[in-house]
Amino acid sequence: MSVRKRHVVVIGLDGTPYSLLTRLTREGELPHLARIFEQGTICPMNSVLPPVSSVAWACFMSGKNPGKHGIYGFVDRVPDSYEIYIANSRCMRSETLWEVLSKSGKRVVVINVPVTYPPRQVNGILVPGFLMPKLKKGTYPLWVGEKLEEMGYRIDVDPWQARESKDKLLEDLDYTLQKRVEAAFHFLESEAWDFFMLHIMETDRLHHFLWEDMEIGDPRYGPRFLAFYKRLDEFLGELHRRLEGKATLIVLSDHGFCLLKKEVYINHWLREKGWLRFSKEPPESWSDIEGGSKAYSMDPGRVYLNLKGREPRGSVESGEEYERLRKELAEGLSGLEDPGTRESMVERVFRREELYTGGCYAQAPDLVVKPQRGYDLKGSIKKESLTDRGPLVGMHTYDNAFLYIEGQSLSKEVAEIVDLMPTILHLMGVSAPDDLDGSSLI
Repeated sequence: MSVRKRHVVVIGLDGTPYSLLTRLTREGELPHLARIFEQGTICPMNSVLPPVSSVAWACFMSGKNPGKHGIYGFVDRVPDSYEIYIANSRCMRSETLWEVLSKSGKRVVVINVPVTYPPRQVNGILVPGFLMPKLKKGTYPLWVGEKLEEMGYRIDVDPWQARESKDKLLEDLDYTLQKRVEAAFHFLESEAWDFFMLHIMETDRLHHFLWEDMEIGDPRYGPRFLAFYKRLDEFLGELHRRLEGKATLIVLSDHGFCLLKKEVYINHWLREKGWLRFSKEPPESWSDIEGGSKAYSMDPGRVYLNLKGREPRGSVESGEEYERLRKELAEGLSGLEDPGTRESMVERVFRREELYTGGCYAQAPDLVVKPQRGYDLKGSIKKESLTDRGPLVGMHTYDNAFLYIEGQSLSKEVAEIVDLMPTILHLMGVSAPDDLDGSSLI
């Protein structure tokens, strides 16, 4: 199929798996999406390691791996210290899709995408996602935030309330989605645009707290999980109707999801093995790492050696000792088993050079652990056991994200999230930068 339109609308359903969406459409639960999918191609898509929303959407909007855009996790390390920071748009070391489009004279409207706060200047409108503290001072241009506040727009659900009550979470999700959709239709119809994107974070929140209820068919919350997807289906059906074929519709997720069996605390294991020590008990922060420590871990499954010249109290020499310790750590981590079932908890351990390249490579973790399904790797420094289970019942996966593009055949059976930027630029007739890691799917 040929490129038919120069306008593109992208809807991001955070953390929605290919397997879930195709099953629900096949079973007749999502009739609008089923009809939409008949008009294009839907395929599974791989995310990024680690499959964190902030990292994955950074790969989407840059077309590059973290070694080029500089975002490796929701939080990362301050260079030359053990302090951490939350990654935001200031950490993005690459031009974004909407900046490239803006420079080409295209007008953009971008709503709620992670890692876009503080907003950079674009030719159009940018409403950041959940890290935006206040609407009135958080949008580009500023008048957009004032308009959204008048509309009762909600930046995000309250995650702490979600931990207390599933019923309150579901009420919050419904209201937040309703206001997000109202805002989308308002700007879709009142503003001129060539590229329009709406990101829906509510699916990720739903999955973290109610995935198990959906899987086991809980009589109370299972139907309410499905009801949320039916509301999404109605929105997408109405959006498709309003577009009337005037734009290419793309719908995608940034990672998959599965049932969380157990959380796995890598730093507990490092401490037991003698590779990590703290100067006080219990430790209060990473600043309490003792100089003799050899390694430490951050969410989810990022392992750093305590390297001389990089960490403030580094004890590992670069070269032979570094490589020997990486090998020992990788072998040990690969053998981690569930203490209760003896199941393997780790699928594979990657060295940094297997995953990352680019100008931000020096910031990369030394090892990245890919877990077996159901084992969520955590970086807590205060846990007194290897595994546990908290209030979250769903976790991210690297595979089983999805991609749908209207009116197109795709060149790959399984897409990569970095392929989206060059694909969208191709659809819109804009030349892609030379240093992208992805390639156009059409």
